[in-house]
Amino acid sequence: MIEINNLKRSFKSKSGIVAAVKSVSFTAQDGQITGLLGPNGAGKTSTLRLLYGLISPEDGTVKIDGIDISQDKISARRHLGVLPDTRGLYPRLTARENILYYGELHGLTHADCEAELSDLIVSLEMTEFIDRRCEGFSQGQRTKTAIARAVIHRPKNIVLDEPTNGLDVMTTRGLRRFLQRAREQGRCIILSTHIMQEVAALCDQVVVISNGVVVAQGTPEELRAEANELNLEDAFVSLIGSEEGLML
Repeated sequence: MIEINNLKRSFKSKSGIVAAVKSVSFTAQDGQITGLLGPNGAGKTSTLRLLYGLISPEDGTVKIDGIDISQDKISARRHLGVLPDTRGLYPRLTARENILYYGELHGLTHADCEAELSDLIVSLEMTEFIDRRCEGFSQGQRTKTAIARAVIHRPKNIVLDEPTNGLDVMTTRGLRRFLQRAREQGRCIILSTHIMQEVAALCDQVVVISNGVVVAQGTPEELRAEANELNLEDAFVSLIGSEEGLML
């Protein structure tokens, strides 16, 4: 379970201080996929970076399975698998080498890493390219490798920043199946996306962020009812109060 309480974070810019995250609170439950929605510049990516400890909050807390990440970052990260907005693979290593390296960084033995990777190769459909160097990979191959790297240590909680961005239909369907299996295993999943079809197909709960604050949260059905709209896209636009920044 991931618990976020009253997160706040500002940044310096040429025009002055920008409050990227003003007040964000929500809980992502085990065995559910929680969607994080918001227009460009809403504070989603900053919230995720605060969540996995890349930056520190000015106020508020993040707890991963009860562990405060600001108090014990190493322990909290053992419970967390993250696909960031930048995939960051080592191009001269093979997909297998990239993944095993991160598994061993998390303290797994080489044998344990290989055993877990065998399952991931099947579930993420990586057989064709697992032993190729990552240089020259397609977007889908990079994303699958980065996801496998993020979950090689078997984390209970998974955070994905726009995992299907730029992927073809078949790769997207494969990733959806992987996320559905992870949910069935009782994992807690946070999915940041701009794609409303992904939210409707996958998410049990949705958190809508606009201008650095949570403006709505609930099931997709509850958000449609709150906005008095028939589809989720129209509900989203209504809830944030603007079409600016919406990507379809």
